[in-house]
Amino acid sequence: MAVYALTGFSLVSLLSFGYLSWDWMKPSLVADVAMDPMEKSLPPAFTRPPHIIFILTDDQGYHDVGYHGSDIQTPTLDRLAAEGVKLENYYIQPICTPSRSQLITGRYQIHTGLQHSIIRPRQPNCLPLDQVTLPQKLQEAGYSTHMVGKWHLGFYKKECLPTRRGFDTFLGSLTGNVDYYTYDNCDGPGVCGYDLHEGEDVAWDQSGKYSTFLYAQRVSKILASHSPKEPIFIYVAFQAVHTPLQSPKEYIYRYRSMGNVARRKYAAMVTCMDEAVKNITWALKKYGYYDNSVIVFSTDNGGQTFSGGSNWPLRGRKGTYWEGGVRGIGFVHSPLIKRKRRTSWALVHITDWYPTLVSLARGNLSNVPGLDGYNVWPAISEGKESPRTEILHNIDPLYNHAKYGSLEDGFGIWNTAVQASIRVGEWKLLTGDPGYSDWIPPQTLTNFPGSWWNLERLTDGLRKSVWLFNITADPYERYDLSDQRPDVVRTLLMRLVHYNRTAIPVRYPAENPRAHPDFNGGAWGPWASEDDVEEWEGGREPLKSRNKKKKCKICKLRSFFRKLNTRLMSNRI
Repeated sequence: MAVYALTGFSLVSLLSFGYLSWDWMKPSLVADVAMDPMEKSLPPAFTRPPHIIFILTDDQGYHDVGYHGSDIQTPTLDRLAAEGVKLENYYIQPICTPSRSQLITGRYQIHTGLQHSIIRPRQPNCLPLDQVTLPQKLQEAGYSTHMVGKWHLGFYKKECLPTRRGFDTFLGSLTGNVDYYTYDNCDGPGVCGYDLHEGEDVAWDQSGKYSTFLYAQRVSKILASHSPKEPIFIYVAFQAVHTPLQSPKEYIYRYRSMGNVARRKYAAMVTCMDEAVKNITWALKKYGYYDNSVIVFSTDNGGQTFSGGSNWPLRGRKGTYWEGGVRGIGFVHSPLIKRKRRTSWALVHITDWYPTLVSLARGNLSNVPGLDGYNVWPAISEGKESPRTEILHNIDPLYNHAKYGSLEDGFGIWNTAVQASIRVGEWKLLTGDPGYSDWIPPQTLTNFPGSWWNLERLTDGLRKSVWLFNITADPYERYDLSDQRPDVVRTLLMRLVHYNRTAIPVRYPAENPRAHPDFNGGAWGPWASEDDVEEWEGGREPLKSRNKKKKCKICKLRSFFRKLNTRLMSNRI
């Protein structure tokens, strides 16, 4: 039996704050609006392909939306979700690049070679060029395609850029983390550069504008200049609410009574993003798109609890395979939905948007074999059963192996030291090291010591490498059933074995010093020459081994960087 320790509070105290009073089966604290009798008659089929607006937020926690009982104000998201379909059995990936790659390709990351970590700024790596992307399929279907916001799918050569992967226009950042005003990104001490791009050019003139406002304004401008008679796809990947915690002062002032400083700034950023979504929705109506539009809202991973985010009452945080890392906020808002104003418990994964949206666009999926996603529009619009019955959360062979895992613990068919997670039906299995496993209530109290962050911690299981949960009955992952149901464990391990046989090798190359922004005019951007690309992609030998052989050729360059870093650090001091 699991033993739980409460540091600083009793369970009764938590109940008094209302933290444990949320009924999981009724996730919305605001009652769903009753269906209008007029809506019982189903609308006719689409007369023309719908306009598609896909909004992706960064690091927004599961608890951090009004209709999940949050202390953060999100009136726009609450209204759009209430009038549409809330997805309460919706899954994403635990970190940035994997979620974005699976959205854009409709494939699990084991099938794109991106199953380990993220794509880092100095890596010669990007979304595989042999993958036909979602915007490319929509272009084939006659759509105008636009991206605004964070890319984070690689840029070491021009062929990797958004405008080469299916988007007609692009305004945003290529890396994963920039300043909201200056658009600077540092990938280590002294390795800093500007990262805001317009198309394939550096957008120096946009510096100083708060990114959430800038991106919403760009969406409005796109809509104003396009004809609503022609289908359009806009992918809005907000930087918000990823660190650094920055927001206009007027939004922070709204949360001045919030004692926790990080939570206060984070809340301000969420509310600011909510208003940006309001402006986008208003533009859809103003310029004549709304009546034939589909708005999809999704988070990219769980919230980072050390930076103000909250996934309560779920277990874990960003970067973990616990529910707090992979269960996302999601909803669809559209006048075209047949059964509006309801909550859906259909199983949906971020890979499903690819076939769903291409199907809505009347595109051709027959020439894109091997998709891991499903068309879930009938489940969303009509309330039908989801075609999805299982989700491979991931298999990461490079992640630190669990100390106590073994092939023996995996019935001789799976090494439980390997980090992996899968859901089949109502069952969820985790092996290896799933990541930080605490339950962390919202950070709303003032001046708590460090133990506040570990308010509720599992004190047993430190020597484990296998966990099994009935995720339908136990969505908070409090009752590990791996010892009681070895038959289910074995069945799910066999599914991991099945998926692992289809995995392609991990692509996670060593960083290259030539990616330094100083060699690109002070900005992050494509840096590999055609000769470099031909050498690296020739398949003659791994990048790491070639770097070792060529160490003498880059020693002077490394010396230069050491001196540069020292000079930059001394200037900062």
